[in-house]
Amino acid sequence: MALSKAKLKYIHSLELKKIRKAEGTFLAEGPKLVGDLLGRFPCTFLAATAEWLQTHQHATADEVACISTDELTRASLLRTPKQVLAVFRQPQEEKGCEDAPARSLCLALDDVQDPGNLGTIVRLADWFGIEHLFCSHGTADVYSPKAIQATMGGIARVRVHYVDLPAFVRKIKDKGCPVYGTFLDGKPLYEVPLAQRGLIVMGNEGKGIGAETEALVTDKLHIPSYPPLRETSESLNVAIATAVVCAEFRRRALGQ
Repeated sequence: MALSKAKLKYIHSLELKKIRKAEGTFLAEGPKLVGDLLGRFPCTFLAATAEWLQTHQHATADEVACISTDELTRASLLRTPKQVLAVFRQPQEEKGCEDAPARSLCLALDDVQDPGNLGTIVRLADWFGIEHLFCSHGTADVYSPKAIQATMGGIARVRVHYVDLPAFVRKIKDKGCPVYGTFLDGKPLYEVPLAQRGLIVMGNEGKGIGAETEALVTDKLHIPSYPPLRETSESLNVAIATAVVCAEFRRRALGQ
């Protein structure tokens, strides 16, 4: 079945947040990513080459199209299309997730703007066994094509929630959960006691954590450069900083 002009237009329209929100769907591309998401989210449309379909005969979707490489190229949002693309339904918000920091280690993002950074942080959360990511309403949309691709399948195992972040952090703090945040004037990460539950807040690429949320942080952390006092970059990329912080939390857990 060939892709109609209407279907091509619909696939490309999923670049727009308002369309994704109205449809409740998102686009994923490539064998690894689509393979990770099939069975995790309902698939409304799947388009793939005959070769991919032949080796994935159990793949199911509301609508399946066998397409040529040329058709895939026209439909794809990637520079180098890879065999398959699919449209999935966004998951429904689960009740009770706001209590997750009381039971386990969770991440929060305060207005992280770049979808690539956001997707990479989802991937990191997946790697370090962090199952819940709480985002301010000013954070990029995790269901944008760029963010979804950057998750490398992590979106299948990490639940992403959009919340009024200061209000959410206040509730977490009031329940006695530790709230960690990264700051240039914080205490060295490697010298601070770290719990294996609570919330780690990471800030905006340029402005860091907002003042309202900063006031609620119980433990301010700093990733020290090496060697001390050496002239170096002003700060780390937010995704890299998240990786360093999460790695230290999990190193402590392994050492207990």
